[in-house]
Amino acid sequence: MFFGPVPVREATGGILGHSVSAGSERFKKGRVLSPADINALAQAGHREIYIARLDESDMPEDEAARRIAEAIAGPQARVAAAFTGRANLYADTAGLVRIDRARLDALNELDEALTVACLADYEMVEAGQMLATVKIIPFAAPRSVIERAEAMLKGQPPLVQVAPFVSRRVGLVLTRVTDTKSSVLEKTEAAVAQRLALLGSRIGETRIVPHAEAEVAAAIAALKAAGCAPILVFGASATVDRHDVVPAGLTRAGGEVLHFGMPVDPGNLLMLGRHEAVPVVGVPGCARSPKLNGFDWVLQRLCAGLEIGRRDIMHLGGGGLLKEIPSRPMPRDQGPRDQGPRDQGNTPTGSNAPRRPRIAALILAAGLSRRFGDGHKLLADLEGKPVIRHVAEAALASSARPVLLVTGHQAEAVSQAAGPGVQAVHNPAYAEGLASSLRAGLSALHQPGSDGGLDGVLVCLGDMPDVPAETLEKLIAAFNPAEGRAICLPVHGGKRGNPTLWGLQFLPDLMRLEGDAGARSLFGPHAEWICEVPVETPGILHDYDTPAMLAARQSGKA
Repeated sequence: MFFGPVPVREATGGILGHSVSAGSERFKKGRVLSPADINALAQAGHREIYIARLDESDMPEDEAARRIAEAIAGPQARVAAAFTGRANLYADTAGLVRIDRARLDALNELDEALTVACLADYEMVEAGQMLATVKIIPFAAPRSVIERAEAMLKGQPPLVQVAPFVSRRVGLVLTRVTDTKSSVLEKTEAAVAQRLALLGSRIGETRIVPHAEAEVAAAIAALKAAGCAPILVFGASATVDRHDVVPAGLTRAGGEVLHFGMPVDPGNLLMLGRHEAVPVVGVPGCARSPKLNGFDWVLQRLCAGLEIGRRDIMHLGGGGLLKEIPSRPMPRDQGPRDQGPRDQGNTPTGSNAPRRPRIAALILAAGLSRRFGDGHKLLADLEGKPVIRHVAEAALASSARPVLLVTGHQAEAVSQAAGPGVQAVHNPAYAEGLASSLRAGLSALHQPGSDGGLDGVLVCLGDMPDVPAETLEKLIAAFNPAEGRAICLPVHGGKRGNPTLWGLQFLPDLMRLEGDAGARSLFGPHAEWICEVPVETPGILHDYDTPAMLAARQSGKA
């Protein structure tokens, strides 16, 4: 790959290395320069610019990022579309992320052009949270490097995957001595229930027994017979030896102590045991508090169905000093993302953990269809389906949710033709023009409690059936307001098309539109937020307003 300065007049077809201004326009880094762009740059006084040119040995950044992301993704890890050389992986479900650190390091050692950053092994994640990001540093990676990486990953266990939490019916044993207060037992049971709820599990049965070996043994046996697994035992007195009451009770019940003690503070006095296939944990007293401690790390693995043994416990020391962390999260105050241990692959990520953007899709389908003669263009047949069904299915095949259909003219027929999965919103003022439908849809999305924390909305047109779900995913992948990409629109052959993705920060401006003024009228005032997303499909430029236009599409002449 060539990268360097060239005379502006020699830069046609090059990839712009740095963002530059050309009169009133701002050309962003990564733009493939057209002859018109070159003229604009020259007229703006530019004589030399930095560009990149690829050759046959190079693989374009998005293709390289996508291929590596797909190669490392395992179960419950979803790959988002690549943009600017970056492809992210997101969790499909709550659980513990598993990372093969040795192969991750080997992958990052292949070439400086290829980087893969992941969460640490065993970090707790929730659905939609980012697991990893593949970033190609320059505008391309050597093709040979990407092929070597794929060969290294092929046929091996996934490098990134999520072990999902599985609902468990957990047994709880609480021992008491003569001066044990009932409030202490109640607080302990509540803390356990709270922890389990965050992991999708619950307390099945609780046994409160005297703090004696025989009583503990009987309680463990009874809970095992009742189908509880795992079984958690809280002693009224701290366990200080592997022959103390709780470990001895497990042994008497027919189980075995796998390991006593753990290199995590708080949490040192944990006992890990087993009764046949049922894990039994002697829980340290610090777990009566909702604050993070070593018991949380063990419980998370058990609820994710992951084996944990003696060596696993002994290897938890790195990052195991939790006692001196003043910001240690508390389950009662934080969501599931905040329960993971630190450094051991489990840094609490908090409410600001990177996640997939939450994008809704709004299909505008309320128009009068005047130019289509006696019929309705959205109900017309296209390859065996109504035109509107193609648009709805593409939206539903994307990650955008919810998918809203704004109806007006022939509302019931259009809603039925769109098919299942979309939510119809009627616009009684549809005759006023496109803006009224946009307002109706946005109002439905923005009802109190209805937007679900949305970040943006894809505004799709009901008469554009040739826009595939892949294009919608590219727009979503490009969306990043923190990096100045809050209005994302597709470009094909240098021409801007539809749909457009808008950050919710523009909701007030969108709601003020009137008549047939579309959202595109806002491009000028918000030019600095616009991100053009190159796509391969010309469908972003095609709508079908007349029978003749649709017939030409059917015959392949459009």
